[in-house]
Amino acid sequence: MSRIAEKFEQLRKKEEKAFIAFITAGDPDLITTKSLVLELEQRGVDIIELGVPFSDPLADGPTIQAASERALKNKVRLKDVLGLVKDLRRETEIPLALLTYYNPVYKYGLERFVKEAVKGGVDGVIIPDLPPEEGKDLRSLAQKMGLDTIFLVAPTSTLKRIKLVARYSSGFIYYVSLTGVTGVRERLAEAIKPTITKIRRFTLKPIAVGFGISNPKQVREIASFADGVIVGSAIVRKVEENLGHKGLVREVGKFVEELVAGIRDRE
Repeated sequence: MSRIAEKFEQLRKKEEKAFIAFITAGDPDLITTKSLVLELEQRGVDIIELGVPFSDPLADGPTIQAASERALKNKVRLKDVLGLVKDLRRETEIPLALLTYYNPVYKYGLERFVKEAVKGGVDGVIIPDLPPEEGKDLRSLAQKMGLDTIFLVAPTSTLKRIKLVARYSSGFIYYVSLTGVTGVRERLAEAIKPTITKIRRFTLKPIAVGFGISNPKQVREIASFADGVIVGSAIVRKVEENLGHKGLVREVGKFVEELVAGIRDRE
């Protein structure tokens, strides 16, 4: 059982939900990213997604795009993020998933990527522009070597696609709560809960909801019916607001702790 699956199982037994935090690796630098991962774990985060900087992040809105650009200016590449995870594994066992795009993985080499990811301590991979029917080679390697492949379901997904994602996702299923790119939203889409109910008809795997979630109230609402809540842009924006400040890690940690409270104090 992977660290991700094990974490969801532990939380299920306690009747709790997973808080999943996204940060861009290398924003503002890799040393700070490492400190942020350790800080977020201390603040109660269950799983961390590390975004691999990419020049054309199709699913990401302006906040995460800007973070990727800052990291790319620092020359942070996929190999550096894999090295960061390897370094982190000396200090933490928190489940770590990489969110990347297919181009960097393809260029790196599928087998090389999966081997080095698993050896370094990566638990899962999310590739928004790689649908499961086109990801056979990666899925096969990942399954063989013990790397979770996390696929996305969108509000526009057909029943056929939902069944496909339910079949091939491991670790958890990522439900994109809105049509569009990542980013903070004032209101959540009304269709989230009915769609989660629909997905559950085809799987017992955990379902985590991301995109547009940015405050404790929204976290609490999603946690009332999903197995996990993913927050990215709001956290990355807090990083951006504190660029150049010595207290960046602490300030981001305080913000995330408030979000985590939304998932732990649902009553």
